[in-house]
Amino acid sequence: MTLDLNPSERQAAVTVLLDLDLAAVPEAVPELRRTVSRCLGVPCPDVQLCVSELVGNVIRHVGEGTPVRVRVSRRAERAERAERADQVGRVGRIVVEVTDSGPHAFPVVLHATADDETGRGLALLDAVALRWGVEQGAAGKTVWCECGYESRGGGEQRYGNQG
Repeated sequence: MTLDLNPSERQAAVTVLLDLDLAAVPEAVPELRRTVSRCLGVPCPDVQLCVSELVGNVIRHVGEGTPVRVRVSRRAERAERAERADQVGRVGRIVVEVTDSGPHAFPVVLHATADDETGRGLALLDAVALRWGVEQGAAGKTVWCECGYESRGGGEQRYGNQG
């Protein structure tokens, strides 16, 4: 995946936490959510939501059983001083990428009504992700998103975009 990164982001340390190939089937989504939580080591509802919505979109719009690659990585961006002088934290991004071979079916944010049973996935993704996008490659497309995280002294971490 190629993200449009500024020079300081290019130099950030990237740690791949999860990189797996699987068939996009509904039965795989709950285990994938649990796997993401285990890889991050803490509750991460925003990241889990993004992963399940992106894989769910492949199931619905490209086809059940489509081979996908799911990649979750952490990019540390900067150190920041916490309220206490002895506590320095890291702030960064969790990048979720889902790649499928379907060159068509580009994602579009729909505006679902209260009675619609579908069509909210990308609106949810748009609400919880810092940014997201689509990249077309020779072998298919990658839909990606970024969620924020904070790591404080003492091992405390917080994922997502809640204050």
